[in-house]
Amino acid sequence: MVQHKRLKGAVQGAEPVTTKPAKPAKAVQPAKAVKAEKAARAVKPAKPAPGAQPAEALKAAKPEKPAKAVKPAPAGKAGKSGKAARAAEPATAVKAVKAVKAAAAARAGKAPATAGPAERVAPRPTAEPTPREPLPAKADQAGPDTLGPTGRPTGAPPEAAAQSGAYLTTAQGARLYESDHSLKSGARGPVLLQDHHLREKITHFDHERIPERVVHARGAAAHGVFQGYGTAAKVTKAAFLAEGVETPVFVRFSTVLGSRGSADTVRDTRGFATKFYTGEGTFDLVGNNIPVFFIQDAIKFPDIIHAGKPHPDREIPQAQSAHDTFWDFVSLHTEATHHTLWNMSDRAIPRSYRMMEGFGVHTFRLVNAEGETTLVKFHWKPKLGVHSLVWEEAQLAGGMDPDFHRRDLADAIEAGAHPQWELGIQTFPDTPDQTFRGIDLLDPTKIVPEELAPVQPIGLMTLTANPTNYFAETEQVAFHPGHLVPGIDITDDPLLAGRLFSYLDTQISRLGGPNFGQIPINRPHAPVNDMLRDGMHQTAVHTGTAPYRPNSLDGGCPFLAGRDTGAFIEVPVELPAARKVREAPASFADHFGQPRLFWLSMTPVEQEHIIAAYTFELGKCREQAVQERALAVLAHIDPRLCAEVAAGLGLPAPAPSEPLVDAAPSPALSQLGRTWPVDGRVIGIIADAAADLKGVRTVRDAALKAGMVPLVIGPTGGTLGSGRDPVAVERTFATARSIEFDALLLAGAPQAASDAHGARDARAGVPGPGDPDPRVLLLLSEAHRHGKALGGWGDDAARALRAAGVAEDESGIVLAGSAAKALKGVTGALAQHRAWDRFPTPA
Repeated sequence: MVQHKRLKGAVQGAEPVTTKPAKPAKAVQPAKAVKAEKAARAVKPAKPAPGAQPAEALKAAKPEKPAKAVKPAPAGKAGKSGKAARAAEPATAVKAVKAVKAAAAARAGKAPATAGPAERVAPRPTAEPTPREPLPAKADQAGPDTLGPTGRPTGAPPEAAAQSGAYLTTAQGARLYESDHSLKSGARGPVLLQDHHLREKITHFDHERIPERVVHARGAAAHGVFQGYGTAAKVTKAAFLAEGVETPVFVRFSTVLGSRGSADTVRDTRGFATKFYTGEGTFDLVGNNIPVFFIQDAIKFPDIIHAGKPHPDREIPQAQSAHDTFWDFVSLHTEATHHTLWNMSDRAIPRSYRMMEGFGVHTFRLVNAEGETTLVKFHWKPKLGVHSLVWEEAQLAGGMDPDFHRRDLADAIEAGAHPQWELGIQTFPDTPDQTFRGIDLLDPTKIVPEELAPVQPIGLMTLTANPTNYFAETEQVAFHPGHLVPGIDITDDPLLAGRLFSYLDTQISRLGGPNFGQIPINRPHAPVNDMLRDGMHQTAVHTGTAPYRPNSLDGGCPFLAGRDTGAFIEVPVELPAARKVREAPASFADHFGQPRLFWLSMTPVEQEHIIAAYTFELGKCREQAVQERALAVLAHIDPRLCAEVAAGLGLPAPAPSEPLVDAAPSPALSQLGRTWPVDGRVIGIIADAAADLKGVRTVRDAALKAGMVPLVIGPTGGTLGSGRDPVAVERTFATARSIEFDALLLAGAPQAASDAHGARDARAGVPGPGDPDPRVLLLLSEAHRHGKALGGWGDDAARALRAAGVAEDESGIVLAGSAAKALKGVTGALAQHRAWDRFPTPA
C-alpha cells in the first residue's frame, strides 16, 4: 500500500517508494564579504582572490560578518527519488540600509542624494534578507538528468541546470543594484536608450512564448521509472523490456483540441505519451486514452483537426466537439464513427490521469534476438482502474477548477501516491495479410477485443516526481513515433506513416530548429554520434574535421554498428507487386461493425451516458441537416441509441440503410463490474469546532495509512480545536466543491459559518436557525447525485444527511457508531468508484 506524506496539514505518512537514491547536492559555501569604500569616495570593487565566492554584500559602513552556509537537502530525481527539502530562510536582515543605498549610488557613479524634491526617487524597502543561494527544488520535483547534448553524463548535480548565485544579474552575469526603475534623465525625465538592462529584460519577455502545439497543447507531465518484467523476451530483443531493467521515463498527458489555456475536464480524447530514456536510444510510445482514431489515413488529419477546432470566424467553441463543423465532418466521414462513439462515452471525461488507460493505437512489429517478428498492440493498464467523471462533474470542474486533472496528478505525486500502470501487449502472428480473426491490423479505427487476444503484462511504470519547471520540461518535450530502439519497428499503417513525418516536422517551428533533441528533457541517455552539425540552438561543441563517413581524417569515426553491436535494423518486409494508387483496402470499408460491438459491450448506465452525450453535443449544432445526418449514422449502430437521441433533438429517427452487424460484446470494454484499490482517493472530512475532533483525527490517520488523501473541510481556514493537536483545515465551506472528493465523511452537522449569507456566497442562501451550513448540504447533495460514497458517525451526521435529502438505506451510504467504522464502510464502497444503482435506467 502506498503511503502518503502530509498534504497541507495532513499527518506525515511513510516515505514514498524510491528506486536509486540521488546524490546529495553540495552545500552552498559561505559568501565572502567585500568591504566598501567610505561613502565620500568613489567606490572601486575589490578584486576577489582566486577561487573566491561572490561578495555577500557591499556596505558603506562596517561590513557584516559572512552568513553561515545553508546546506540544502539532496534533490529528488525521477527513477532515483531522493528527498529534498527547502532550506529555511535566514532570520538576519541587512543593516545600515542608508549606507547600502549610498554605496549603490556610488557604484552607479552618482553623488549621495542631495537633489531637490522633483529629483527624489521613491524609498526602497527598509530591509532585505541576507543574500543566499537559490533554494533547491521541492521534495516531489525532479528535472532532466544532467547529460551533455550528445548523451554523455556530466556528473553534475540536478541543480547545476538551475539559476545560480545569490545576486540578481543580467543574462550575462553582471550584478544589478536596481531593477524597479528604468534609467532616466532625472526621476521624471525621459528613459534613456542606453538602458541595456531594460532592453534585455523587455526583449526577453517579448520572446518568452513559443508556438503551442496545434494539438495536445494542454498538458501535464511527470518523471518516473519503468521496470521490465522480462516476459516480452520471446517476442522482442528490446533491452529495456528485459527482466529487472529500470529505465527513466517522462510521461505527458494532454487533451487534443483545446488551447494551452483551456480546461482539463472537457469531453475530448486524451494524449498519453511516454518517453523511455533507454540505453539503446530514446523510445517514444505516443498514444491516446482511446485505442482507435477518427481517420484511417494521415492525409485527413488536418481536416479532422480543422473540423474539431473552434470555428475560424468566431474562434468558438473552445476545446469542445459540440459544434457543427465537428459533427459535419464525422457524419460525412463514417470511418470516424468508432472513435466518435468512444468520445461520447465516459472514456472522454476521465476522473484522473491516474485512472486512465493508454493505447499505442497502431499495430507495431516486434523483433526478437533470432530475427523472428510478431505484430503487437501496446496497452497501458492503470493499477487504480479506469474511472470517469459524470458529465455534471466535468462541467462543474471546468468552472471551479479548470486545472482539475493536472492538479490531481501533481498533488498525488507530492503526497506520495505514485501512479502506476502496467505496460501490456496483444500479440498477433506476422502474416502477409496482417490481419487477425478478420480484423485488419493496419486499420487504426479497429480494435482487437481482449477476449480474442489477451493483454500480456511486460512491465510496470511508476511516476515518482513532478517537473521542476513546466516550460523547460512539459512544454519543450518533443515526442516522435519514429524514435525507436532495436527490437521495435513500425508497420504500414497509413495513419502512422503520416505521424512519422508530422511529429518530426512540427518540432522545427515549435522549438526553433532541428536541434530540439539537445534540449535537456529530450536528450538521449545513450551516446550520440550522428554527424549532424550546426543549425539553430546547437549546444554541442563537436570535435574533429570529418562529419561524414567513411573518412580517414577522424580515425574513421563514427563506425557502423552490426547486428551483434546493437544496430537498429529495419525488418526486411517483402512487399507484393502493386500499382501506385490513392485508395484504401477493401478491409477498411466496415465503419459500423466495431461501433456496434462497443455499444453492446456497455452496461445500461454507460449506454445512458452515451445517449446523453450525443443528445447534448448534437443539440449544440445549429444546422438541422448535420443533426439528421448524424442520426443516420447512429441508426447503423443501434436502433434504441438512434431513437433516444432523435427524441432529444425533436427529430424523427431514421432506419438503417443496411442490416446491422452481428457483434459479440466485449466485457473488457466496460469500466463497471469490478473493484479497484483506493490508493490516492480523496476523502473529504466535514467538521467544525463542535465536531468529534478525536474521531476526525482517527479517520485522517487511518485514511493516510490506507494510502488515501484525507482533506478536512471546515467553516474557515486555520485549525479546529485547541491544545497540542489541533486539526488543520485544508478546505473551507467557501472553497470546497464536491468534484474534488471521491467520498465525504461527516463528523457532525456543522452550523452556518459567519460568511454563510447570500451577499458573500450565493450558495449559502438564507440558512435557517439551527440548520447545517447550506454549502455543506450542497456538497452532500451533489456528491449523492453523482453516486459517491457518503458516511458519518453520530446523530448529527445522520441529521445532516437527511437535511441534504439523502436516505440512510441507499447504497454507498454509511452511518456508523464510530469514526473508524464509518471510514471502513466508505472505503469498501469506494472500491467500485460509484454507487452505480443510484443511476436509474429505463426498464
